[in-house]
Amino acid sequence: MTTHTPEEPLSDATALEHADAMIEKAWGRPIAELEKAAIRHPTEAPLLRAAMHTRSHLTVVSNSVAVHRDRLHALTRPGHVPAFYDLDRITASASALRTAHAESDTALQAIRHVVDARELALQAQDGLGAERVKAAAARTTNSPRPLGLPAEQPAPPATAVPTASTAKRR
Repeated sequence: MTTHTPEEPLSDATALEHADAMIEKAWGRPIAELEKAAIRHPTEAPLLRAAMHTRSHLTVVSNSVAVHRDRLHALTRPGHVPAFYDLDRITASASALRTAHAESDTALQAIRHVVDARELALQAQDGLGAERVKAAAARTTNSPRPLGLPAEQPAPPATAVPTASTAKRR
């Protein structure tokens, strides 16, 4: 699992660079190879496809962050006194930059969740988790059905029995 928490400050690297590092570390191959694999074989690695799809969104958002940052820096450059009409442009640009950063953080978090899901899936395939999943699947498929109920009709839900603590309330 990843060890980054939202409270930790990220380094000077961009969100796209962080995403690339996470994806390359999780799959153990360069991004260029993973992009080709995600396009050629989408059904073989759905988590890779999800990570690469989110990464492509992050690429667009990262470009948006750079554009809004450059615009804001141009409007607030040192020695420049903004005109009255520039104040609305500065405010709009700052708001757009804040929104783009939030979208970038959200996409990065989504990639982090996909990478974590992949790690958990790999652990479940090899460990005790796989046995538990198989046992749970066997229990649900072989659950006893009420007598006289046709096979195509689902079993009725279990009836709720009031507990002693809720029965005494009035």
